[in-house]
Amino acid sequence: MPGENLTRDEARERAALLSVDGYEVALDLRSAVGDGDAGPRTFRSVTTIRFRCNEPGASTFADLVAPSVTSVTLNGKDLDPGEVFDGTRIALDDLAAENELTVDAQCAYSRTGEGMHRFVDPEDGEVYLYTQYEPADARRVFTNFEQPDLKAPYRFEVQAPEGWTVWSNGAGELTDGVWRFAETKPISTYITCVVAGPYHYVTDSYERILEDGTKLEIPLGAMCRKGLAPHFDADDVFLITKQGLDFFHEHFDYPYPFGKYDQAFVPEYNLGAMENPGMVTFREEYIFRGKVTQASYEARANVILHEMAHMWFGDLVTMVWWDDLWLKESFADFMGTFANVGATRFTDAWITFANRRKAWAYRADQLPSTHPITADIRDLQDAKLNFDGITYAKGASVLKQLVAYVGQDAFLEGARRYFKRNAYGNTRLGDLLSVLAETSGRDMSAWARSWLQTAGVNSLTPQVLLDAEGRVAELAVVQEAPESHPEERPHRVAVGLYRRTPEGALERYARVETDVEGPRTVVAELAGAEAPELVLVNDDDLTYCKIRFDETSLATLREHLGALTDPLARALCWSALWNLTRDALLPARDFVDLVLRFAGRESDIGVLQMLHAWADSALVHYAAPEWRATGEELLAEGALRELQAAEPGSEHQLAWARFFATVAAGETDLALLKGLLDDTETVEGLEVDQELRWAFLEPLAAHGLADESVLAAELARDDTASGKRHQVRCLAARPSAAVKAQAWAQVVESDALSNALVEATIAGFDRPSQRELTAPYAEKYFAAIERVWQERSIQIGMDVVRGLFPGFQDRQETLDATDAWLAAHADAAPALRRLVLEARDDLARSLRAQACDTAAAGA
Repeated sequence: MPGENLTRDEARERAALLSVDGYEVALDLRSAVGDGDAGPRTFRSVTTIRFRCNEPGASTFADLVAPSVTSVTLNGKDLDPGEVFDGTRIALDDLAAENELTVDAQCAYSRTGEGMHRFVDPEDGEVYLYTQYEPADARRVFTNFEQPDLKAPYRFEVQAPEGWTVWSNGAGELTDGVWRFAETKPISTYITCVVAGPYHYVTDSYERILEDGTKLEIPLGAMCRKGLAPHFDADDVFLITKQGLDFFHEHFDYPYPFGKYDQAFVPEYNLGAMENPGMVTFREEYIFRGKVTQASYEARANVILHEMAHMWFGDLVTMVWWDDLWLKESFADFMGTFANVGATRFTDAWITFANRRKAWAYRADQLPSTHPITADIRDLQDAKLNFDGITYAKGASVLKQLVAYVGQDAFLEGARRYFKRNAYGNTRLGDLLSVLAETSGRDMSAWARSWLQTAGVNSLTPQVLLDAEGRVAELAVVQEAPESHPEERPHRVAVGLYRRTPEGALERYARVETDVEGPRTVVAELAGAEAPELVLVNDDDLTYCKIRFDETSLATLREHLGALTDPLARALCWSALWNLTRDALLPARDFVDLVLRFAGRESDIGVLQMLHAWADSALVHYAAPEWRATGEELLAEGALRELQAAEPGSEHQLAWARFFATVAAGETDLALLKGLLDDTETVEGLEVDQELRWAFLEPLAAHGLADESVLAAELARDDTASGKRHQVRCLAARPSAAVKAQAWAQVVESDALSNALVEATIAGFDRPSQRELTAPYAEKYFAAIERVWQERSIQIGMDVVRGLFPGFQDRQETLDATDAWLAAHADAAPALRRLVLEARDDLARSLRAQACDTAAAGA
């Protein structure tokens, strides 16, 4: 629909024309239950908007995506819906200085996680609803002006099926069969929210005495589907929540402004979570049905704190337009880890950040679609794709660098002033830079130009010259930038020197903080130091860069990586070695060898699980095709060895069990998995719970050892929403041409599946062990994607275009076919072209790395 993709220019014009005084939204959700009529299932949505116009007589439009509109009334005058509503916009002409618009519409329930999502629990038949809007899907639920800078207070009232509870941003109560909610503070459309259904709901409260002596009381709530209630550890959710509220009140000096604080864990959720003020929504996978490692609890805590930081960065103060999305996401991503370390039991969270979060950023920043942190967002499709590793993880990394640059006190004081000056308003980059310049006394413009307004990642490499006595004569840091983005940046770094102790431990004996600027920076303070065996140029992970090594350091890591005693230094070295592998500078088989020799000694569980993922990627994408079978065998042997050696019942044992299932392919390995499922085999201390059963079943299904009847029996054992997703994935993984044809048709030719089942089907369809089986779909992919993009929602379009790209057909012909599609579709939607360009880049990277690995075999 042409009007669905709002442009920045249209939003700017509308913001200059209008001021919104308030919304009243009445939803009738009683149609969520019972038999639906033919066509889309709908609900009634009646919206009244009071707004002012700076130019009486002017025209504008309101946003609404709905199957039908019953009536439109502007300033008491009835307008013909057939004339003013085109499916996505309502034309508003001859505006007065003060206006009142009322729209009565039939809006559609969603099965794609966008708008008002409706989920039927297969376990008990209960229906659950929740809304998800960012960046612009509130218009699928009520009429509005869908842009972040037209803030207003909202009053919601909701009719719901009998026995249901309804929640929204404000506190609500049920009177005369209608749920009525307190008026919100002025907020943007995309963070309004409704959650409704027979949710399991737990309460708690938070209290704090503020500096002026008054008491702040925040009612806390947490909810999930009834079927997940036995697994719901709400006590831990509340613990992290209270620790976060303490931390942010101590550092932000601005009391939480949105009354209550509910957190809903909801089904079939497309994101990690969403920062709706007073009503945060999360994917229900953060409620763990089986045993998980501490890395999973740390990740959940990080997300809870990330969303909480948004109450200030994003909800209280909001960007004018999506160009400055980073103003909220980079800060929340940084604050999530900052608070995890400062307030919770997860004191090593910066290690996870260095290893996992920054890997996301490094990948995104080397794609052809990379962009400055302050991006050029022309329209809503651009905005949807910019919730990426740049906006989140690179932005957070750069803020970590900023804290090192201006100091933590100046940084936090800048945040405090920013909230107080801009509360309930909208900001741009300059608003933040001005307060940081005040509090730090530094000129922020040059820093912002280098770090926020240019794209790409620099590489930092040490150069060490020794004198005749074997001491450091000169140590320099060489900075390089890719040709595509040649910007050299100022880096505040710590340079660490490491040597082995007599006992064999690889430990740091010298550290200097310095500013790296330009192509080569001499670190004068390290002259005269003992000769290092390892130089780490971004020790303590202060800056955002790709770490490179000199020859001596790389040789040391090849032999003694496991002897590095500092877990953050070890994580940084692993990350650097992975970047070398991705950049075709280290053969994939060498990276696999390092994992096999040293991962078993890794103490940090999050790092270990990341190494498992990287080793699998190295084998699947970057190893020479003729070595894959050998590599698979070596990884399976190594995983089984570590599984059997791990402490019984430990989280390391669980991580190795899951990795073993990922790489198992040989007859003996698959027989062991089958034996663990039917209790004819055991590993001491390993509890094969329901989630682990599905993990073991997936490779069995993919290798033809678990047929439809086996998977149906497992679903009967686990007849839940989670079980259904697992079963769908395993069904699509079976090695049969008919299975692949059915999976393809369900995703590409039909829109019957929900977003979660589309995701599960795609995950099962595309298996690295089934390259020949899925080869015919490369041509079909390029024939289908433009139609899919036009006909389906943007979320499903993204899932299909990304998930079904023929990346496992890793040969030049696929690259050529991709280039041919791009050449023939120069006028395709820019967001679609971006997704294809990114997939092409991943494929080209794979081919370069495979060539490097092949060359290593012949050397």
